[in-house]
Amino acid sequence: MKMIIGDRLRALREEKNLSQGDIEKRTGLLRCYISRVENGHTVPAIETLEKMARALEVPVYQLFYDGEEPPDLPNLPKRKTAEEIAWGSTGKEARFLTMFRRLLGRIDEGDRRLLLYMAQKMANR
Repeated sequence: MKMIIGDRLRALREEKNLSQGDIEKRTGLLRCYISRVENGHTVPAIETLEKMARALEVPVYQLFYDGEEPPDLPNLPKRKTAEEIAWGSTGKEARFLTMFRRLLGRIDEGDRRLLLYMAQKMANR
């Protein structure tokens, strides 16, 4: 089901018996802007949605979801952290990589290619 954010904002505001003027006072947003959002003429920024959620005294997720509890999240695979992805970015690995880089700079192109070839073969074992 397609949901228009303006419709949801209006429904929440009316559910709480608040006027656009009340939201204006609570957020500092102009009443005409609130009207434009509710009527679908303007798409608010995330910061604006956060202000409106505070004014409506609801968590931000309720602007996008009709229910008391947050929706269940899909069972997505766990994302790796930057440290898990970037070998050599910290500690001993970083020092090893720095030393290896320095040594690679001293050898000729043919030997660098040979080392790369050997590393590729070892990695594919």
